[in-house]
Amino acid sequence: MQKTLSVIDLRAIRANARHVRSLIGDRFFYAVVKADAYGHGAEEVARSLSDVADGFCVAIVDEGASLRICGITKPILVLTPPLDKADAEKMKFYSLTPTVGDERSARLCKGMRCHVAINTGMNRYGCCGKILGSVLSVLPKGSVEGVFSHLYAAQSERHCQAQLSRFLPAAERVKRHSAGAISHLAASGGILRGGQYLQQGVRCGLMLYGYAPSGFSSVGLKPALSVYARLAQEITPVGEGIGYNVADEDYDKLYTYRLGYADGFARGVPLGEKSLCMDSFISRRGGELLPVLTDAEEYAKRCGTIAYEVLCSATRRSERVYLK
Repeated sequence: MQKTLSVIDLRAIRANARHVRSLIGDRFFYAVVKADAYGHGAEEVARSLSDVADGFCVAIVDEGASLRICGITKPILVLTPPLDKADAEKMKFYSLTPTVGDERSARLCKGMRCHVAINTGMNRYGCCGKILGSVLSVLPKGSVEGVFSHLYAAQSERHCQAQLSRFLPAAERVKRHSAGAISHLAASGGILRGGQYLQQGVRCGLMLYGYAPSGFSSVGLKPALSVYARLAQEITPVGEGIGYNVADEDYDKLYTYRLGYADGFARGVPLGEKSLCMDSFISRRGGELLPVLTDAEEYAKRCGTIAYEVLCSATRRSERVYLK
């Protein structure tokens, strides 16, 4: 087997989800499984959480369709508004819940149950007060199932309070249009803030996989993913090179592992000696399987990025083994 090996502990993901449930009580619990469940495998993760989560969130319509095909029957919210009629028709066919963020997406979703996104300052998707009225005028009364926003700078109480103050009146306006629409503002950072940020529902992503956003504690969470590289060859060194680079020292023996930057790891962050090649790296350490990722947060710091990006990339060309 030439692929890397990813061991994904579904028991840890379930335990993390139960920890989230302990923080949010009986509020509606959306498990975020977009980007293939942050690299953990959306179908397996969704199945494992089907008795814990009340619904699921995906980024794009094809992710939601894949969950329906594998047998997931709970509500699935597509967080990106439809970009064209084909998106909307596919959402309707697979009984997915679309997001409406402006008049254009409202027209595309007319006749479908939807959630309205509010722009409280992230300036990504959603409508602000000036256009919320015109968006709601396009949607039939009672057709909005939810209203939500997303916190930027969740580690900052000042910024979060400002966003909450923008969200609450907008959410009330949506609820006057569609009685019974649930409000949800908190992703992982908002969940850890608690209080009013929890609203009637939450969308939990990163915490499910064992990590907390910047500025928050990960106590009570267990990382679920470990990645291993497979030994490809034992090498008696020739010349002065090591991969693409000139070696800094002499080696008696080296080992080639089948994992490189094409597998979602950073070229300039050594996993062995010097930088990675596209499909392999060279190490002075031997062994049939070499652990290359057990803590995405630690590896992300070495890369100058965040755990989210590491997790979404690290299983790109990997055989997944699930612990249940």
